[in-house]
Amino acid sequence: MKFHDTFLSGLMTALLFAPVEYTSAFSPHYHHHHQQQIIRSIGSSSRPLTITTTCTVSQSIPARVSCSTCLFAAAVNKEKGTIQILMSDTGGGHRASANALRDAFDELYPGQIEVDIVDIFTDYGPFFPLNSFVPIYKIMAEYPILWDITYKSGATPLGLWFNELMLEIFCFEPFKECMSRASGNTDGRADMVVSVHPLTQDIPLKILNYLDSEGKSRTQGRTTPFATVVTDLGGAHPTWFNPGVDKCFVPSDALNRAARDRNVLPEQIVQYGLPIRRGFWSSSSEGGGVKSSSSAAAAGGGGQKNFWEDWLASMTGNNNNNINPRKETRSGSGAGKDKLRNTLGLKPNLPTVLIVGGGDGMGGIIPQAKAMGEKLSAKGAQDGKTYQMVVVCGNNQNAKQVLSSFDWGENVNVVVNGFVNNMDEWMRSSDVIVTKAGPGTIAEASICGLPCMLSSYLPGQEEGNVPFVQEAGFGTYSGNPVTIADTVSTWLSSPEMLSTMKEAALAAARPSATLDIAGDLATMLFDHKKKLAQTSSKSKQIDTNELVPQ
Repeated sequence: MKFHDTFLSGLMTALLFAPVEYTSAFSPHYHHHHQQQIIRSIGSSSRPLTITTTCTVSQSIPARVSCSTCLFAAAVNKEKGTIQILMSDTGGGHRASANALRDAFDELYPGQIEVDIVDIFTDYGPFFPLNSFVPIYKIMAEYPILWDITYKSGATPLGLWFNELMLEIFCFEPFKECMSRASGNTDGRADMVVSVHPLTQDIPLKILNYLDSEGKSRTQGRTTPFATVVTDLGGAHPTWFNPGVDKCFVPSDALNRAARDRNVLPEQIVQYGLPIRRGFWSSSSEGGGVKSSSSAAAAGGGGQKNFWEDWLASMTGNNNNNINPRKETRSGSGAGKDKLRNTLGLKPNLPTVLIVGGGDGMGGIIPQAKAMGEKLSAKGAQDGKTYQMVVVCGNNQNAKQVLSSFDWGENVNVVVNGFVNNMDEWMRSSDVIVTKAGPGTIAEASICGLPCMLSSYLPGQEEGNVPFVQEAGFGTYSGNPVTIADTVSTWLSSPEMLSTMKEAALAAARPSATLDIAGDLATMLFDHKKKLAQTSSKSKQIDTNELVPQ
């Protein structure tokens, strides 16, 4: 037998019979990922393990995070778990968050968690307007006054009561059909339900009560785990917060307070950050990464982590390093950004602004880009410099066509794109971003160290995102294209100002949030399945004992 085989056998034996506590200053998402590497290396273990993670983070995040024993137990469990994620495509953030969680489950627990993402109102809404929320939302987004009236009236006590009543009367049965459907490759419904939409708390909880109590009650009896992952940032509608959930994941202090105001208990609230797309989970290896508060606390520890990863890989032949949360460089600096710009067809060494219109291209992107291009061209001619502007029009083909036809002059290099699926690369190649105040974009920009010029917001939930950015010190707001252009050109011409705002953005970043949330949700899922297995085992034992002759 080879040495490493003998060693691993001894290690597995020790793990089986000795309690283990592992303490580190690394970010929690590192452990979620790193546990998988250890498990793949040493095989199965049924002995409970305890992992305690200590990390130094901002006051918004608990300083000590405990990962339960089932993170290991689940990783070696042959049976898959299933999660149904409820959402609606009213804005791109809800589906993006659902997809991010699904990808995080695949990263942390490959092949072990099957995810069923469903736009429950579009697919199961019984009639108009309940099955037409998406097109209605798009109309309201173009006319914010309509959204403002709807949002604020729905947040009143009468509006909340009326909403709950209408959903229970008209949506209980069709939504029950959705939540009862076979999940993944199983014959049964999902083992756990997660909401990433403000209107999928109250009625799904009542349905789970009904299903778990076998039709006896809509107010009690639920055993299926249910969690809310809030996808807003600086403000949120009251319907997000229901005290009946098991866990409510919030991204900010403001929403932590909002949850408590809605009678969600402190022990139900978990604050990590927003779930974001895979490209923003960790530091970029090319365009520069992030320096979050937790990674700053662990500075100097990266070498130790890499040593143990390399040691495990050399001992087991397993080098499955799909993600390296500790691989960090300073965002927006060095040869990495120039290399990334070359890859994207941009010119290196030019002050660069990124103007984003969102996936639907909303937000007045044509006048914003026109004013910005004219300002940078004039400023470049005055200063003898050249600037660069990247415009991402999303699905707005008219904007792309119009902006592509402009003659921008010699002192500004302009690249106009439609919809892109590598936004992390475009952000990391830029110095400033102009965007509507969407929570996901703000969170992603902060990870890339991008100062934010907010150009518009929806009244209600996005309104609170403006002070979030301003108070954090990495941006401001204006709805005037000329003011936007003047402000951004001032930033781009001042390296000192850019550096200060970049540091503020990085301080607000939460790159590990998606993996942290997914790890906690997986813990809930496998804890639940473990309890079901224990209950089933006890039931079988009782049945067997009844057959024994007395």
